[in-house]
Amino acid sequence: MLRGDEFLSSPPRKAVRFGGTLPDILLKYGQGDTTDYELLKHQLSDPDIKDAQIINWLHEFRASVTYLTKDFDQLVSLLLKLPWLRRSREVVEEYLGFLGNLVSAQTVHLRPCLRMIVSQFVPPRITIREEDVDISDSDDDDENLSENFNTCHRALQTVVRYVPSTLQFLMPILVESFPFINKSERTLECYVHNLLRVTVYLPTLRLQILELIVEKLLKLDVSTPQQDIEDAEEAANNSDSVEKSAEEGLFDMEEDEERKGNKVVSSSSERMAHPLAERLDILMTILFSYIKDVCHVDGKLDINKTKDLYRDLVSVFDKLILPTHASCHVQYFMFYICSFKLGFAEAFLDHLWKKLHDPNNPSVIRQTAGSYIGSFLARAKFIPVVTVKACLDLLVNWMHKYIDNQDTGDNAYCDVALHGPFYSTCQAAFYTLIFRHKQLLDGNLRKGLSYLQSLNFERIVMCQLNPLKICIPSVVNLFAAITRKYQLVFCYTIIERNNRQFIPVVRSGTGGDLVQTCTNPLDSFFPFDPYVLKRSKKVIDPFYQFWEELSAEDLENLKKPIKRGTSEDEDDDFLKGETPQNDGVVEIAPNSYESNTRSPVSSIGSPPDCYVQYPQ
Repeated sequence: MLRGDEFLSSPPRKAVRFGGTLPDILLKYGQGDTTDYELLKHQLSDPDIKDAQIINWLHEFRASVTYLTKDFDQLVSLLLKLPWLRRSREVVEEYLGFLGNLVSAQTVHLRPCLRMIVSQFVPPRITIREEDVDISDSDDDDENLSENFNTCHRALQTVVRYVPSTLQFLMPILVESFPFINKSERTLECYVHNLLRVTVYLPTLRLQILELIVEKLLKLDVSTPQQDIEDAEEAANNSDSVEKSAEEGLFDMEEDEERKGNKVVSSSSERMAHPLAERLDILMTILFSYIKDVCHVDGKLDINKTKDLYRDLVSVFDKLILPTHASCHVQYFMFYICSFKLGFAEAFLDHLWKKLHDPNNPSVIRQTAGSYIGSFLARAKFIPVVTVKACLDLLVNWMHKYIDNQDTGDNAYCDVALHGPFYSTCQAAFYTLIFRHKQLLDGNLRKGLSYLQSLNFERIVMCQLNPLKICIPSVVNLFAAITRKYQLVFCYTIIERNNRQFIPVVRSGTGGDLVQTCTNPLDSFFPFDPYVLKRSKKVIDPFYQFWEELSAEDLENLKKPIKRGTSEDEDDDFLKGETPQNDGVVEIAPNSYESNTRSPVSSIGSPPDCYVQYPQ
């Protein structure tokens, strides 16, 4: 028995009826009598509706789903708007049963049901209005958000179980429901996380979902150039410094000094100053976590699962990443999965190589594949020297064959439009040598020099196609310095001749004529330049090959050629105990900026372009 106060506070066991049972109300509506039907709609839309009332209505609707045809889509819409997620377990279970009955009996309501479930993949919004003006619109910080998401996935699995054809209707809804990139970080984070959860129990949708996520990430990435990110970080750091110095002047107390000594790092230090970069950082962290979780079972790499995911990611890479110019961060999902096992890195290099040397591919795709090969070989710490040599052999042999076919024909002249893939391959080989030359020479100097001489860079540099004129000047300068040091090839005569022949480009525009000096005719970039997103870079850094700025001594050493026949005991500083292994730091490398551009100091591991003076 209930006490008096419990009775008054408890909801009625049965809902009030208007004109009989639910089938009677629906039949009357069909005959033109809408009174009871409108009262029913009013009761279902009551914001104060009690759990017991919801359960009773759902129980009756489950028994009457055969009546809920297309004519009653407004009524079904009200049922789908019921606040069922944040109710008792009994309400949730009854609602899931109702959804299963509804979609199995009336597939016409399948799409609305799917839209309702997918709409719950983001946290609800709390809007505060004042005189018809929204003054606050923020995410609901619901403690039960994780549990609600679990329930949503149960609902989706229930629908799929009853209607196997759900998959063909679900994907368009997932696409159209994706939040705009200017939505809050939390909204985007939750939606992407829930999309990736869908791939776990609906694996046939994984490729399409990954394509959707990467496409949205790319839009964020190309909207936030690395220079803009670094400028925002620099401005934020300067602002913080000013505020900190002002605070120290006003509150110079002992506890302040102690706090500074402890070097407490606040969570705000991981936030990106650029708002779009902050969103991208969060989403890349989620993607990296997903890749790791899928590929590892109980902490151990599952080769079969990793192979399956690798195939999907390569497909996404080919479709979306490779045709996109100058993305900075998204392509690192391939870098990350390749770090799990050398076989995946070699498979990726082989895939890029096939793209590069296949004449049936568009020239721009072949050139981009060359950029990826060079940047990947240079930056991936997990790629051993033996693999670097194998790739250099492939690249260089292809270049020599290309010269054999082109250097004496009608097209034997310098032209990016005709020979773009060749120049891209040259730049990839030069870039790889700049990064890896110490490792290639490590251990046995004579053997290493013999290998580099066998590549016959002199023929490539001296050919009529003149690759030094097309490649990025920063790459050319360091390649020239290194090859001169080891007497592999003397490039400076050609560089000087190219500079004398260089003609500025005059472009006409609305503001008048503009004289431009094109220092990057290939329009190339290095896709694995330093990763700057603060949270997600922690995943990449352990596998990433950084470089350090060239010191004055390094620059001076590059001017001194090494004499052939020198014993290993007389090796210079480039080879004395400083050769980086796979976990070392490469000291020489250009970045991908044009020759007259300097990277800001904030770009860690990405020094300004350096120039070795021509020998006098």
